[in-house]
Amino acid sequence: MVKGKAIKATVLLAIALLVIALVAGCGGGSGSKGKDEGKAGGKTVKIAFLGPLTGANAMQGVGARNAFKLAVQQANDAGKLPFKVEVVDLDDASNPGTGASAAQKAVADPDVVAASGHWNSPVAEATIPIFKSAEMPLVIWGAIGPTLTSKENYPYITRVCPTQKQENLPLANFAINQLGRKKWAVISDTTTYGKSNTEAWKEEVQKYPGAEIVSIDEIQVGQNDFRPILSKIKAANVDGVYFGGVVMEAALVRRQMVELGMKNTLLVGISGIVDDKFIDTAGKDAAEGVVATKPGKDISKLSGGKAFEEAYQKAGFKEPYGAYGPYAYDAANIIIEALKQAGTDRKKLVDAIAKISYNGLLGTTAFNEIGQTTNVASTIYVVQDGKWVDWDVSKYKSGERKLPGAK
Repeated sequence: MVKGKAIKATVLLAIALLVIALVAGCGGGSGSKGKDEGKAGGKTVKIAFLGPLTGANAMQGVGARNAFKLAVQQANDAGKLPFKVEVVDLDDASNPGTGASAAQKAVADPDVVAASGHWNSPVAEATIPIFKSAEMPLVIWGAIGPTLTSKENYPYITRVCPTQKQENLPLANFAINQLGRKKWAVISDTTTYGKSNTEAWKEEVQKYPGAEIVSIDEIQVGQNDFRPILSKIKAANVDGVYFGGVVMEAALVRRQMVELGMKNTLLVGISGIVDDKFIDTAGKDAAEGVVATKPGKDISKLSGGKAFEEAYQKAGFKEPYGAYGPYAYDAANIIIEALKQAGTDRKKLVDAIAKISYNGLLGTTAFNEIGQTTNVASTIYVVQDGKWVDWDVSKYKSGERKLPGAK
């Protein structure tokens, strides 16, 4: 009997020790823990991706999300970190309110230590105060509003892509200086993104003697009839129309321009319209000859471009990575590199990201005193035969074809 009691006591003690061990193992998962705790074997650390995964701009968000996940998958497979990294993908639906809710969800999860977002500048404006308040780093992969990076938002907010001003400058130089188009009409949406584009384009046009803007019109996101505006612009006989919005409205504007007999009027824009959906919606024939600029070099000109494309295809993603896929890819790798340097403490990650110099797909990315990338490059694209093509290898550059309105 005594022996039985002793055995029973031993078993109970063993069970108690096992429970304590299990509790200790499960309880140390906070994303705000220090570097050593973050390197516990078997731990999973989360980083959030935020972008439009549904709605009219979903192709931009899904492609970028895929590229972001590819970087994380590669890091996990290579064993670059002493823990697994998990991506929490959150849909902002290109809506500031939805984006704010997604950001709140990200910062409320103690295992989420960093985030990357967005494609829409108004959405980023809504989430930045949330990330700053939580002292969580946000690396912007696609939103280009000029005021998103600032002294007030640094070091919590950094951005790997150029600003609107940095995109409009080479477009204006190309369209006005090289193509000789000097008489312009402007159509932009009423968001801060649209208004900033209008201001950036006006600033650039003023630099060129003889160049002028004869009309500026604002439209609403979701609007689908632009014929009254376009009829007025047609009567003004402009050399080109600058569109300062995003894909869906831009495509409808171009389609209606052609319907109104304005096929020979050039349409230009920045990266917000560089998407296959623009061509699909406008129609292949209507989209032909539309010109736009996109940040970064063409993927074929990047030293790691071929490897990235091959890895993306091998991973089985069905959607194209889009204009900002390479930026999302480098944003993820910058966060991963910061995790290697600083561990999983949010505050330490903020400083590590802000001070980083990362040699990645886009080249060397570092951030200036307000968190804006110093790696600025851009490429002019033109729609040719239903595809966005680098101007330098296009039939338009070679002279085989002429742009709308070319003499």
